[in-house]
Amino acid sequence: MEMNRQNASAELNDDSIHAVLDDFSAWKEFLGTQVDRAQSAGMSDKQIDDVAYRLGTFLADKVDPKNFQQRLLKQMWDVSSKEDQRALARIMVNLVDRPSTSSANPVH
Repeated sequence: MEMNRQNASAELNDDSIHAVLDDFSAWKEFLGTQVDRAQSAGMSDKQIDDVAYRLGTFLADKVDPKNFQQRLLKQMWDVSSKEDQRALARIMVNLVDRPSTSSANPVH
């Protein structure tokens, strides 16, 4: 996965931004790269959580979901309290920061 994360860290242009947002696997790779960068820069888990929450808020407010996974996340975000939204943001960080422990029905 590290090789893919390095590829995802290339500078994004409009086409690549759309590709990242259109494909959930590409989104996870991109998010994983950003989490790796934040950790390497010395950001604490709390700081990463805060950024993830702000990103989730931005995406929920400004970006039209492009696939099933994004629609589900937006629906969960929209019905959640601020505390639960923060938990969802943390879960997304965990999803991309930890190796998968289950190969059954992976989310792509």
